[in-house]
This record gives sequence, C-alpha cells and structure tokens, in this order.
Amino acid sequence: MKIAVLGTGMVGQVLAGRLAELGHQVTVGTRDPSETLARTAPAGGPGTPPFGAWHADHPQVPLATFAGAAAEAEVIVNATAGGASLGALEAAGAAGLAGKVILDLANALDFSNGFPPTLSVANTDSLAERIQRAHPTARVVKSLNTMNCQIMVDPSRVPGNHVVFVAGDNADAKATVVALLRELGWSAGSILDLGGLASARGTEMILPLWLAIMRTLGSSDFNFAIARA
Repeated sequence: MKIAVLGTGMVGQVLAGRLAELGHQVTVGTRDPSETLARTAPAGGPGTPPFGAWHADHPQVPLATFAGAAAEAEVIVNATAGGASLGALEAAGAAGLAGKVILDLANALDFSNGFPPTLSVANTDSLAERIQRAHPTARVVKSLNTMNCQIMVDPSRVPGNHVVFVAGDNADAKATVVALLRELGWSAGSILDLGGLASARGTEMILPLWLAIMRTLGSSDFNFAIARA
C-alpha cells in the first residue's frame, strides 16, 4: 500500500519506519524537505535523532513536501503536532486528500502556558472532526492517539490485554485502518470500534489523564485496558 506519513518528529519516524518494514511504500511529508534535512536539533523527545540522521538510516523512505507525499498515497497518516495538523493537511492540497483515508493520530495539545498542556479543542468538537470538516471528501479515522509511538507499532511492549480505539464515519475507511492495526500487531480483540468520528472527542480528551499517569509512573510505557463483566 502507498502510505504518506505527514510529520518528521518522533511519531512520524517510528510509524514510517515500521510501515516500511512491513512492506508498504512509504513517503514522509514535510513543509520544506531541504530545511528538514538540514536540521541538527533532535526531532522529538529524548533519543529522537534529527530527521536527517533517521533518513540516512532509512534511505528507502523518501522525503517530500506535504503535497508531494499525499499525491500518490492511498492512506495518509497525520503524525504532525496537533496545532500544526490543519495547516499541514491544507498544504497537502485538496486533490491529494480527496477520497483518501486519513488516519489521524494527533492530539490538539496547547503548550502556550507551559506543561502540562491543555487541549485547544475539546468537549463539543475534536481535531479529527475539524480535519473532516476541512476536507469533506477525505475519510478521517481517529486511532492510535492514546499511547506512545513505540506501543503504536509494537503493542507487545505492554504486557496483558490493552486496547486501541478506532472512530470514524466511513466503514470502509475504518476497515482499512483496522487492517493496518492488525499488521502492526494489534489483535482483533484489542481493537475497540467506538463508532462515529464524534467519539474522537472522548479519545482526545483522554490526553490530560494520560499525561498525569505518565508523570506519576515516570514512564510512557503503558496503555489503557477495558475491564468487562
């Protein structure tokens, strides 16, 4: 499958690398490829290399503009920071997004008042829904936004039964995302379909709780499990 991963930070690097390992034809999208490759600062959290260093280790994954990456893709993974997501997808262009599955795993975190961040979208709306409204001919599916990127691509990193949420208005688009999740190692029983895209409001609002748990545990290597009677 042809997949565009928009975003060159830690999440984009991890997703793009793993999807390429699985045999997909992956292109990473960024606003300015030359500037991205020239950066020397780390691309994300501790241990995340500058994108140029990551790219040197993954020469099979080309880097293009947002529009260039989206043009030939069948699935577009939004791995940009939530505050930049709408701008990145606008730069990808309406033609590049039309009819395509957008797997949105971003969170609308607002760091303007420091840490911990607040949510810039909440309660009666979600980032995923805003993306869908901005690109009505695309098919947006929210998933993978409630865990760190290492668990996204390797659920066995957390022992026991834990879940990944899926929300979207188009059944075929959700089926495409579920198939990708299965390739990433998520069992059928661990994939919890929450229904329509409005359910993304709930999964995005998990993030303040997720951050509080991370601070308490001193680690982001955890995930949520659903206990049923």
